[in-house]
Amino acid sequence: MTGASVFDPVLREKLTFWRAQDPDPATSVALDDLIEKAEAGDAAARDEVTDAFSGRLEFGTAGLRGPLGPGPNRMNRVVVAQAAAGLATYLTDEGKTGGRVIIGYDARYNSDVFARDSAEIIAAAGFEVIITAAPTPTPVVAFGIRHFACVAGIVVTASHNPPNDNGYKVYLGDGSQIIPPADVEIAERIGWMSRHPVADLPRSQDYAVIGDELINAYLDRLTTLVDAEAPRRVSWVYTPMHGVGGAIVRQAWQRTGFPAPTVVAEQEYPDPAFPTVSFPNPEEPGALDRAVTTATAAGAELIIANDPDADRCAVAIPGPDGWRTLSGDELGAILGDDALRRGVRGSYACSIVSSSLLSAMAAAHGQRFVATLTGFKWIGRVPSLAFGYEEAIGYCCDPAAVPDKDGISALVRILSVAAGLKAEGLTLADRLDDLSRRYGVHQTRPLTFRVSDLSLITDAMARLREQRPDRLAGEPVAFLDLAEGTKELPATDGVRLCGDSIKVVVRPSGTEPKLKCYLEVRIPPADSQDLAAARARADRTLDQVGLDLTAILGL
Repeated sequence: MTGASVFDPVLREKLTFWRAQDPDPATSVALDDLIEKAEAGDAAARDEVTDAFSGRLEFGTAGLRGPLGPGPNRMNRVVVAQAAAGLATYLTDEGKTGGRVIIGYDARYNSDVFARDSAEIIAAAGFEVIITAAPTPTPVVAFGIRHFACVAGIVVTASHNPPNDNGYKVYLGDGSQIIPPADVEIAERIGWMSRHPVADLPRSQDYAVIGDELINAYLDRLTTLVDAEAPRRVSWVYTPMHGVGGAIVRQAWQRTGFPAPTVVAEQEYPDPAFPTVSFPNPEEPGALDRAVTTATAAGAELIIANDPDADRCAVAIPGPDGWRTLSGDELGAILGDDALRRGVRGSYACSIVSSSLLSAMAAAHGQRFVATLTGFKWIGRVPSLAFGYEEAIGYCCDPAAVPDKDGISALVRILSVAAGLKAEGLTLADRLDDLSRRYGVHQTRPLTFRVSDLSLITDAMARLREQRPDRLAGEPVAFLDLAEGTKELPATDGVRLCGDSIKVVVRPSGTEPKLKCYLEVRIPPADSQDLAAARARADRTLDQVGLDLTAILGL
């Protein structure tokens, strides 16, 4: 770039430095095109360049995640190389040199390229690297960390984000995602690496490719999750949502003895464009429309869906008003109850934004309950974990093997529960009714505000802390600022409001421009025997809580 420019000298220097080291012709060309358009007066191109180079993708407890494109604030080969080098440096400083590192990836754009770049850089740093032979579900790679005695693991995935996103998830040798202070320490080393051209990083192709050995070990473990004498008859529809779960799930139902599902044909194979869904998340409205059509035609009894990297699991069931998707809390209650009925002993855990029903169930069975911050980086580390979940359709049904959310083992347990209920002439809906009568109705509802200006979220949280409401829907509530931390919970940006029958948690999303509010209303068991009346009462209270909260937040 020479002559007059719409970019200031500091930004121009960043662009020049970046352009000189970028090993990817696609992002180099994309950056040149953006610069040319910006210099010609295209305001959108100028804004894109400015944003892409105004900072760095933040490396936190979820690793990296963001849109693909040139610049340090995007996902690309430069950012990934720096991340791999920073992680290798951290592991070296921790005395892990020579240890094994497993790397897996999904089927998104450039995931395989990012994985190979990481393998070459980490192998050159003196580690024994194994990389999956093909796109592989996140929980299978997470399983491989402990199975192969690795010191760390990497999965290149953006989970259920939009098609143009990608991400970089990091695990340490315990098989769980990183938490503080490891995330900060790795980020510091990545920052140091970013000051040097990535072309200077040593690379080595001395790494191993692993395929069937990993898959078979995972599937062997999966077969232990279903009793040999348990019922198997159930009619179901499955969709991997254009992701990488299909091939493994196909082997899973064959190994565990369940009948083959009807697979949603248009979504059966990996496709990074996710052409049949506007947003590849089973929780999103409309995401299961094709599965519902397939299930209706097949006369199926339930639908099971994985998200694109198969670490999450969703279920839909038929009812008097058509098919409905179970909430993450409803499915968490079913799976938690299943573990308790089977006598699985240990700690039962869920995040503070999830329903309090699991706590009541664990207490009734004499088992310990633990509430954690959001994210499986916390849930997976609960000592003696027996079962854990979070409302965002993440479930840990086999923590000894995968101390992380695993949509495939959850799928197998759901099939087992559904088949067992069918053998008794019951359904998943009947089980939910039974739980509501026994423990009382626990009705949950999300309230989400998506913004284009992140300052609106900051202002809303400030108003909430300023007003410190002491009543919601007419009920007294206690105010707790989670940013101050508690004896049980590390500090986090959030607020909790609790009353006798109401619980609300408000927090900014860690991955999207959203303010998330998690609402719960509880009806005592004595008042829950008439389920229709109790649920209607809970819904009315939730409506009022939502109105009160919206007024306080000013959104």
